[in-house]
This record gives sequence, C-alpha cells and structure tokens, in this order.
Amino acid sequence: MTSEVNFAGLGLAQPLLRAISEAGYSTPTPIQSQAIPLVLAGGDLLAAAQTGTGKTAGFTLPVLHRLAAAAPANARAGRPRCLILTPTRELAAQVEESVQTYGKHLPLTSMVMFGGVGINPQIQALRKRVDILVATPGRLLDHVGQKTLDLSGVEILILDEADRMLDMGFIRDIRKILALLPRQRQNLLFSATFSDEIRELANGLLNNPGCVEVARRNTTAELVRQSIYLVPQKQKRDLLAHLVKDNAWEQVLVFTRTKHGANKLAEYLIKQGIPSAAIHGNKSQTARTRALAQFKDGSLPVLVATDIAARGLDIDQLPHVVNFELPNVPEDYVHRIGRTGRAGSSGAAVSFVDGEEKSYLTAIERLIKRSIEREPLPEFVIAAPDASDVDTRGPRPQPRQQARRDPAAQPRHARGERPAPRSQPHPAPGRAPARPRDPDAVGNRAPRGPDGNRSTHRSEADGNRVASPRPDVDGNRAPRGGEANGNRAPRTADPRSPQRADGNGRPARQRPALFAAKPGPRED
Repeated sequence: MTSEVNFAGLGLAQPLLRAISEAGYSTPTPIQSQAIPLVLAGGDLLAAAQTGTGKTAGFTLPVLHRLAAAAPANARAGRPRCLILTPTRELAAQVEESVQTYGKHLPLTSMVMFGGVGINPQIQALRKRVDILVATPGRLLDHVGQKTLDLSGVEILILDEADRMLDMGFIRDIRKILALLPRQRQNLLFSATFSDEIRELANGLLNNPGCVEVARRNTTAELVRQSIYLVPQKQKRDLLAHLVKDNAWEQVLVFTRTKHGANKLAEYLIKQGIPSAAIHGNKSQTARTRALAQFKDGSLPVLVATDIAARGLDIDQLPHVVNFELPNVPEDYVHRIGRTGRAGSSGAAVSFVDGEEKSYLTAIERLIKRSIEREPLPEFVIAAPDASDVDTRGPRPQPRQQARRDPAAQPRHARGERPAPRSQPHPAPGRAPARPRDPDAVGNRAPRGPDGNRSTHRSEADGNRVASPRPDVDGNRAPRGGEANGNRAPRTADPRSPQRADGNGRPARQRPALFAAKPGPRED
C-alpha cells in the first residue's frame, strides 16, 4: 500500500475514525497501513518495525474494530476478551492509554495491571467487565494464582515488544500464560527486530501468520541526527549541563548505565539549576509516573533514566536524547535513540564517549552499519568535585594486556623490588618510625622453642599467624593428640580434678585451674 491511503480506506469503523481525527492523525504510517488489514482479516501476524513508527496503533485500532463488531456470547467479570502483554510498566500504561484514546467512542472497557502498586484496586476492577486487559507477565500470574482472573475467554493475544520480553527473561512466564489460554485464538506478535529467538517463538505460537517488516533489521530512525563527543568520564556531567543551558534544551532524555548513576546525575543537575528527576527500577511506581507526567507536560526539562525506560516511553516529538554512557549491548543503543524522531518528527541523539567506551562505540557502528559523526568539544566550565561525588559507572572488565603493561599492577618481585619485612611495617606518613622493642615484648615474633619451631600466636605487627610446629617430614600439620587419623585424643584425667560422668563413656572435661579442687592436707 502507498502512503496516500487514509484511515477510512482501511475499513475501520466510524467511531474509530472519529477518535483518530480527534487525535490529530489523518494518514497511516507504513506499519499501520500494512498491519491493520491483516489483523481485520482475523489471521495471525508477525510484525517488525523500528521503534517510533506507530506499532501500538497498528494493533489497537483493528483489535478495537473486531471486538466492537462481535458481541461476546458469555461476557462476565474478570474474563477479558483481548490480552496484551508488555515487558515494562511504562509500556503497559502507554498501550492502555492508546486503547482508551482510540476506543473512547466504543462501548468497550479496558484496564492495565502491573507490579509495583497495590493489587487490591486491580482485584476490585476485575470484578467488573473487562474487554481488553493490558498487563505485565509477573502481575498477571499473581492474579491467576489468586483466582481473580479468568483467561479462558481470550479471543486475541498480543505480545508487544516481544524481543524485549525475551531479553528480560520472561519466556517461562509467557509459556505459563499460553498454557492458560484457549487454543482457538488470534495471535499478534510485534517486535522491534526479527531476531532468531523471535522467529523461534513465532514458529511455536503463530499459525500461518502474515509477515510485515517495515524497517531493516537493527536500523536507527533516519530522521534522528546522531553525534558523539569524546570526553573524559569526569567531565561528562559538566558538558551535559553546558549543552542544556547553552542550547536552551527544554526536553531531553538522558540514559545512564546504572541506577545509582542516574540518581547522582539528577542530583548534580538540580544543583546546577536544571530541574531533573531519575526513573529506574528502584523507584516506586508513583514516583516514576509523576516524573514521566512532568516530563511530558514540559515542567521537567531533564529526565534521567536507565534502560528500563528505553522501550516504554512514548513522547510526542521528543527533541533530544543523550547517552551519558553507552550501553553494553549495541541493540540497546537503537532502542534508546528511538525515543526521538518518532512518527515523522526529527530529533537529535548525542552520545558521550570516554576512552574506555570506544569498544562499545565500535560495536554500535558495526551494528548500524554507519559511522557516527564526531563533534568538537565546546568550551565549558568544569565544576569542582564534591565530597559526595563518586564514579557513576558500573564495574567494567579490563583487558588482560592492560594489567601486564601497568607497572602498578605488577607484583613486587616482577618489578625488581624486595618486599618489606612483615614484622616491620612501614610507618604512617608524618610519623616517626617506631623504636625497636624488647625482643620478648608483645607484637614481635615469638622466640623459637627447643625444637626449633615458633609457638602458635598471632603477630600484632603484621596481623598474620606465625607458623605452628610442623614435625612431619612432608610439611603437613602434626595430627591432633598423636592419633593417626588426626582427631583429638581423649583427655586424660587430672588426679586433682573430679571427673564428670556424661553417660557416653567419654572422659570428663578438665576444669580450669581457677575451679580445681584444692589438695588435702599432707601426711607427715
């Protein structure tokens, strides 16, 4: 189909066309123009399109049309007709919002369920009729376990961002959910890419599906201008603050690698007078929802996020995305910058790369099959470090060759240095060396006994235990109590201490000298 086809030409119901017009859309995107007729026909579908091309409307519009056209035969509370599974809470909320937007003129009901919030309000909502249920796999199985949800009436199953669900380890939950659904149903699988794992899942789930692939595999949006600043890690936050202030950026999504790094960066930007907030897995759902709402309405110019937000955010005409740190997985770069340049609008993706991230950059450029433009560093002020500043990066494995070349990583004997005697520690800076102690003083090495060995005790000077006597010729520790098996020998009775009967035939434990019985009077 061509882009000249309008939504009315796709055969959608009039209430849907009215809602589409009120939302400000007139021409379907390529994924919508190809997927909608196939879904309306009732067959299974395997669809892949780069993020930001309108996949959500590509399945919500025809699903709403089909459910409205066929009245349910045995509709009842807690028994949805359509199930939409998503990997993240944010994406679930976005999809359910799209369902409400396009289905507001239809007599259909919908709800969303995910973890991180109370389950009781969801149980109350399931006591009413629900036509479309949008859920994350974990919370869905919680409701199934509590018998508050009945999946026997599902007519249409949709897996949205299926590749992300596989990456997050949801495959076992998906299989459990599939076993609870009716065998006769329509299956729609939407994904950003067609990986080998996705095709394997599709082979076991879909029945003679139609296939739609709008974009090339692992490609970035062509309307996104990509650029790179080569900058040391310690100067990245100062560069970010400069770019936001100097260019008057009003809406920028910043990605970090770790949750702690997201928090620290947001705190620094606030100190620089830039309103910011961080969202990640450790944030409560209420805080995440509030920060996202403020970011969407423009009251919060900077949102700092981990990759949990790389898939679930749908923000109209987001102008700027910043990779404060490059992702470890090259595909995540594609998903991150896909938050901008959506639905035909242009955008810019800026990445900060330090010396240790060049290998990540090489892998990304190899994946997208293009070189990303390098930008010269502008002049910016480097703020003085705070006492609370820490490195925001996660641990990175270092190449083995680096340890070999770094003299500091070499052992002393490899650098030609002799180790200091363990009994004579180096004095602390600014402190005079300790005066030599008496040889018998505590803290020096114990004197040798008649057998030439030192007694067993812990030296206070070096903190290490001095070697115990080893009379064996093979260098092993002598057996306990002289027994051949190395076990402790029975204690011998002390004629001065009374014996304690324990009932097991074992000799009584010797009393300490403090409680030993005093000897009787001697006979003259």
